[in-house]
Amino acid sequence: MPKKTIATTDVSGKRVLVRVDFNVPLEDGRITDDRRIRAAVPTIKSIIDRGGSAVLMSHLGRPEGNGFEASESLRPCAEHLSTLLGKPVEFPSHDPVDDKAAAAVQALRPGSVLLLDNLRFHKGEKKGDGAFAAKLAEYGDIYCNDAFGTCHREDASMHAVPAAMAGKPRVVGLLVEKELKYLGEALTTPAKPYVVVMGGAKVSDKLPMIDAVLKKADAVLIGGAMAYTFLHALGKPVGESRVETEMLGQAKKILDEAARLKCDLLLPTDHVCSTQFAERSGDIQTFTDAIKPGYMGLDIGPKTQTIYALRIRKAKTIVWNGPMGVFEWMPFRIGTQQVASAMAHATKQGATTIVGGGDSAAAAEAFDMNDAFSHISTGGGASLEMLAGRPFKTIELLDNA
Repeated sequence: MPKKTIATTDVSGKRVLVRVDFNVPLEDGRITDDRRIRAAVPTIKSIIDRGGSAVLMSHLGRPEGNGFEASESLRPCAEHLSTLLGKPVEFPSHDPVDDKAAAAVQALRPGSVLLLDNLRFHKGEKKGDGAFAAKLAEYGDIYCNDAFGTCHREDASMHAVPAAMAGKPRVVGLLVEKELKYLGEALTTPAKPYVVVMGGAKVSDKLPMIDAVLKKADAVLIGGAMAYTFLHALGKPVGESRVETEMLGQAKKILDEAARLKCDLLLPTDHVCSTQFAERSGDIQTFTDAIKPGYMGLDIGPKTQTIYALRIRKAKTIVWNGPMGVFEWMPFRIGTQQVASAMAHATKQGATTIVGGGDSAAAAEAFDMNDAFSHISTGGGASLEMLAGRPFKTIELLDNA
């Protein structure tokens, strides 16, 4: 069911409590990737440009919930957002629900922006605690969910807060609206041919998504370390490549199910391998079919790259979740790069191309291809869950359009 959006909600003179996803990587207090902050800017501007004020809340990292931790503070995010917006962003307190924070929220003027500190400084956030949520709920006349990366988690700010704000407008932000549009359409009515590219380390992480996409996709192209669990299940020699032995039975079932559903499930036929899990120190060789003992697969090989690229270029809907190899290292990035390039070509031909967050989004950024696709999701785990067809209670309780 389509949801009401912030763009169609009257915000003039109102305080909008916005759940954003500012869970960004920090090194020595410096943000190393600001994609998630940039993704929230259109929603924030929509509010303040129309005479509303924005009270932003987010988590960062994994603090234990025992109070303030300097290394997990959102202060660097407030400073960076201030630069992006070209105006001050208030950051009143290290406690998101103390008297100082509450007073600053009450004093907010139209057009102003305030960021609360890390919600996970309180145990109540992860526990979905009602009392903690009630304090946050008092901050807003309107609730706005613009944190797609945490839509699959029923934390207090995602579920208990909008539940406590029943009777007030509860809407999605522009980012979540876009995520639901692309991922929802890919799930329900994909234009054909529909190709899903799946990589990464573990079959176990992707099982529900694989089950869901086999029923809809024309082809599933598998790369990354997860491919070696499938190949091992087929009795292929995979050398020292990573294999989830406890998943071999499940992998065989998936291969049988793909055959039953007439979905082409493609596995690598050649592999770029090394004797060491390192960028430069091992002996690097390419093997077709069987990988020699002592070698591990770290990227799909040239023949596989060509086969996958051709399937992608002919598709009308492509979803990509997970790299084809260790793309961070120069000798093992070509497979992932070829997938990204083929998707970019398909986009220019009018295909809908969706990059499913996480490592795939990081690869797109590394290859300077952020503008080459229809949509890059901000939520790795959330996009996986949505593509697996799981309902999000955090979205269901928001107002229908």
